[in-house]
Amino acid sequence: MTGTVTHDPPPGAAGRQGGPLILTEDADLLDDLLRLCAAAGATPEVHHTVPERGGCWEAAPLVLVGDDAARRVRGAARRRGVVLVGRDQDDPGVWRRAVEIGADHVLVLPDGEQWLVDRIADVAEGVGRPALTVGVIGGRGGAGASTTACALAVTAAREGQRTLLVDADPLGGGLDVLLGGESAEGLRWPAFAASRGRVGGGALEESLPKLHSLRVLSWDRGDRVTVPPQAVRAVLAAARRRGGAVVVDLPRRVDEGVAEVLAQLNVGLLVVPAELRAVAAASRVASAVGMVLRDLRVAVRGPYAPGLDDREVARLLGLPLMGEVPVESGLRRVGEGRTPPGAAARGPLARFCTAFWERALAEAGTA
Repeated sequence: MTGTVTHDPPPGAAGRQGGPLILTEDADLLDDLLRLCAAAGATPEVHHTVPERGGCWEAAPLVLVGDDAARRVRGAARRRGVVLVGRDQDDPGVWRRAVEIGADHVLVLPDGEQWLVDRIADVAEGVGRPALTVGVIGGRGGAGASTTACALAVTAAREGQRTLLVDADPLGGGLDVLLGGESAEGLRWPAFAASRGRVGGGALEESLPKLHSLRVLSWDRGDRVTVPPQAVRAVLAAARRRGGAVVVDLPRRVDEGVAEVLAQLNVGLLVVPAELRAVAAASRVASAVGMVLRDLRVAVRGPYAPGLDDREVARLLGLPLMGEVPVESGLRRVGEGRTPPGAAARGPLARFCTAFWERALAEAGTA
């Protein structure tokens, strides 16, 4: 059981890392709280009553008060971010004690364990504004969606954004290969197949290959081609909590795992070659994706078939036009040691990506 008295977080908690303060003399309750802190990747400070030194009562991002300690906390200065934790679900007095100490949440174990792990992990990671998350999908095979996704990620990293590039297409050959990092150390998607609940954002970031100043979550060359939807949800949520930019290369189908990704995107970019057959194929893709993703836009690639331009392609698809994705002639084939797409800061592809991020960030209010 959990219950809320107020919803405000403690002042300044966003963006600040730190562990909670635990106040209790109940040994069994303390064992449980220490276990939950460990699960959240946080190191708490433990006291029997309100500490007198150092002002950690005021400074802690989260205070967990055992029900046994409520009486000893009554005289403490009021602050936000106080959780009263107990075990007796049938004790109506817990709400009165919560009001007396100014707690903004009441939690009874074991029912509220997952909520508490999430709350502890939030303060330990210093959760702030979530990442601007962009999905890129091809209107037809060979449209250049993977190249565009890589270029967007490379551009964001070059401009100082914390950036994660996610390969959501297990049959695409691997974005680490496209970036020339197939042998780079780090985890790939199969390692996260058993993930459930909450994945630590910091731990995820540190576990992935670092290529061209960004982190990459790709597929290995093994036989696994699916990851359970719960794992996809947990991993992408962890990536978004770190802030910055997350770019996802999407397949041209919508299964349960892809639907989990689409649900967490801020904007989708449909890359469509300017030819009638590609527009027809892209219309079907847009229809499927649009059932989950509200903000889907089109980026058009030339050369143009007779009678088509970028505005006409967008009109035929009924989607907002994001611009024209230029073809960058300097890109060499995979395996030739080339620089990644978008690496040439003054190249046409990088200029498109820079304009995209400027517009997306302005619309998101983060510019």
